[in-house]
Amino acid sequence: MDLYVVRHGIAFARDPKEWPDDRDRPLTSKGRSRFNAAARGLKELAPRVEKALSSPLVRAWQTAEILEEAAGWPAAARFEALEPGRTPEEVVAALAAHASAASLALVGHEPLLGELISYLLSGDGARVSFDLKKGSVTALRIDTLQPGSATLLWLATPRMMRTRF
Repeated sequence: MDLYVVRHGIAFARDPKEWPDDRDRPLTSKGRSRFNAAARGLKELAPRVEKALSSPLVRAWQTAEILEEAAGWPAAARFEALEPGRTPEEVVAALAAHASAASLALVGHEPLLGELISYLLSGDGARVSFDLKKGSVTALRIDTLQPGSATLLWLATPRMMRTRF
């Protein structure tokens, strides 16, 4: 399986007055615009994705919608295992139901995504440190959905993807 791990685009800063529930915090207009351009470039790097799963938080869901519109990826399904506060072990356990997919995209949040990548590469969620900028995408190759079984294929920042378009 090729696994594409996508951090959501640029969102508004936390503001309890504007968004009492942080789950409702959306992407900024600049975040939407920049990620839209990045997603068009991403289409060249990853033209076919079989399934997409997203955290249900608004900013991740909006990012997944942009991937569908601009990169031609499939509509995302809600995937609670990507909510903040979850562990890489929980994500991998929940991914078992999707293990037959040839390619799969996950859209979510830090620090969980970085920990998940580390866990899949090394078997330890804290061993490999990643600076996943908002809107970054990491591609992994996974033969068996087990900790430490992944191979890093590439990591692309939004700027890199925008220059490809």
